[in-house]
Amino acid sequence: MGRETGAVAKELHSPLVPPPDRDPLEPFLAAGGVVVLDGGLATELERDGFDLAHPLWSARLLQEAPQAIVAVHRAYLEAGADVIGTASYQATIEGFRREGLSPTEAAELLRRSVTLAQQARDEFWSAAGGDRTERLRPLVAASIGPYGAFLADGSEYTGVYDRDEAGLADFHRERLGLLREAGADLLACETIPSGAEARGLARLLADQPAPAWVSFSCRDEASLWDGTPFAEAVRVVAAVPQVLAVGVNCTAPSLVGPLLRTAAGVTPKPLVAYPNSGESYDPVAKLWRGVSAAHDWGALSAGWRAAGARLLGGCCRTGPGHIRAVRQALSGA
Repeated sequence: MGRETGAVAKELHSPLVPPPDRDPLEPFLAAGGVVVLDGGLATELERDGFDLAHPLWSARLLQEAPQAIVAVHRAYLEAGADVIGTASYQATIEGFRREGLSPTEAAELLRRSVTLAQQARDEFWSAAGGDRTERLRPLVAASIGPYGAFLADGSEYTGVYDRDEAGLADFHRERLGLLREAGADLLACETIPSGAEARGLARLLADQPAPAWVSFSCRDEASLWDGTPFAEAVRVVAAVPQVLAVGVNCTAPSLVGPLLRTAAGVTPKPLVAYPNSGESYDPVAKLWRGVSAAHDWGALSAGWRAAGARLLGGCCRTGPGHIRAVRQALSGA
């Protein structure tokens, strides 16, 4: 562990804000040992015919087609997801203002991302009759994408930024607070490619009363995209009491097992795994290239569970079929 990383971790053992008094994941883990996450939101919206080649990506539809977002949330709930992530991954105050919206309008769209997910969850739960003998009431996780998502230049897959740790914390602060206050059950800080961003988020989350998970985007079996050792990044965020789980997302499936085993050697906290299909993102054309390997997502998720993952799902280029396979494979976990 480097000197800077060690200092951050030591400082975060004494946060300014006490840890949350409620762990929303605990009932799911106690009941079945796992939490099934959803899959790619933008992937399904594109399959429904929406053009998301835009700096706001799926967040564009918060204003233009909100009910399409609700429909995708419902599809994942019906496939067996215990948690749905909001359409806020690429939604930021700065990003909306860049597209001509006022700060007030931008803040309202961020809140809407949570409201739409809650609407989908509540409609699903009502239609299911609230049958707690089969499932627990699903959760809404507020998606907080990396600084690179705002840049819309693919840098969530490089970690090459023009801001330092303090600047990255400042970037995330207002959005994180708005999403927490909107009533999400927990925060999902995801696809983090940078050690500096991990440290900035750790400091920021330590000052928040909201539970969260943090998941990283990795270039290989040992490193984030910016070269930071994965074990070091896990250690920094896992030191925050508010962080309930830590792991990896939007990373090739072949890398997930080794990364989980590394994380398990660093923290006893539940681990997260929701990789992409294995394709690669072209930031210039704003599309995914390559061919998705023929993965049995159920078998893969069972392997990730054996490697320590407790929260499992899919990311870009995965859909409800993948999540259904996870649910079926892990139903007796």
